[in-house]
Amino acid sequence: MPFTNLQNELNERTAQGLLRQRRVLQSPQGVRITVDGERYLSFCSNDYLGLAAHPQLIAALQQGATQYGAGAGASHLVSGHSLAHHQLEQALANFVGKPAALLFSTGYLANLGAVQALVGRGDTVFADKLNHASLNDAALLSRAQLKRYRHNDIAHLTQLLEQAGSGRKLIITDAVFSMDGDLAPLPQLLALCEQYDAWLLVDDAHGFGVLGTQGRGTLSHFSLSAPRIIYMATLGKAAGVAGAFVAAEQVVIDTLVQSARSYIYTTASPPALSVALLTSLHLLQQESWRREQLQKLIAQLQGGLQGLPWKPMSSSTPIQPLLVGDNEAALALSTTLRAHGLWVPAIRPPTVPQGSARLRISLSAAHTEQDVQQLITALHALAR
Repeated sequence: MPFTNLQNELNERTAQGLLRQRRVLQSPQGVRITVDGERYLSFCSNDYLGLAAHPQLIAALQQGATQYGAGAGASHLVSGHSLAHHQLEQALANFVGKPAALLFSTGYLANLGAVQALVGRGDTVFADKLNHASLNDAALLSRAQLKRYRHNDIAHLTQLLEQAGSGRKLIITDAVFSMDGDLAPLPQLLALCEQYDAWLLVDDAHGFGVLGTQGRGTLSHFSLSAPRIIYMATLGKAAGVAGAFVAAEQVVIDTLVQSARSYIYTTASPPALSVALLTSLHLLQQESWRREQLQKLIAQLQGGLQGLPWKPMSSSTPIQPLLVGDNEAALALSTTLRAHGLWVPAIRPPTVPQGSARLRISLSAAHTEQDVQQLITALHALAR
């Protein structure tokens, strides 16, 4: 049989407790969902502000579809760049304090396009070891030399920068690490960029909308502003819709338009999404109670997780990992919680390092204190 080797690899994954499986969501995204016909209280979504099913976003999406149709029809550089795309790019650049912005269909494509367009053979990329897979793939695709530094280890990164040869230097990092929930030391990274004449690409997929003044992101959180910073954020998490953008100096954006292959050679996202996202930006700025509610829930959960046999990882963000260690144990804990009506995903290698399987608890502003207490009570009951 031609696929025997593939089946053997799948069987091995199953034996190691690493087989991934999809579940079918039959309801809108939210804290209460229907999956495979069963109702659950969900702690697994990146819809941090509870906007994914917001009535105003749904109405804006409907209006956008009426005005622009269902699809863009072509790439941005052919005939697919609509007025809605253009207005959203301007609004996003202004929101994050950058001169210009460029829309991408996904965060994965944004990272692939930006890194590949800015560096190549003869250049060097410096990457945090816990970066998202899209940043790792982007560095490999660029054909630049890739140097990975220990997680948030400024001394190690300094050493690698000192050893670097000529050519462009690009430091790439998550702003909020998606599986740990901790923040990158962006002020120190920017200082190294100034010292060693490097650029800093910040992937703020999990900080945009959540951190900073009015949810303007991690740069706002740290009060950072510099031409060397190239900022990427996604629009399908806290913003509640879909897509991503890169914001930077005008010359950087112009370069991406000319050279970012994942921008040039793909159909533009539906303009209706941009109409909905303009409404989302308005909600981010007007409804600060969502971020305030998140902070209350984070504090409540952190207090309630104390005394468990599984270790809570240090995080000030809605991502609250509970370290289990063993793959099968993490999977069993997730399965048992699901039997109690609680949906909390088990995250296992290779997404996280070996021996660090965990529950990734994600909080939303749409959760209530009672929701969080229900999870805390269930975990303590299982621990006993």
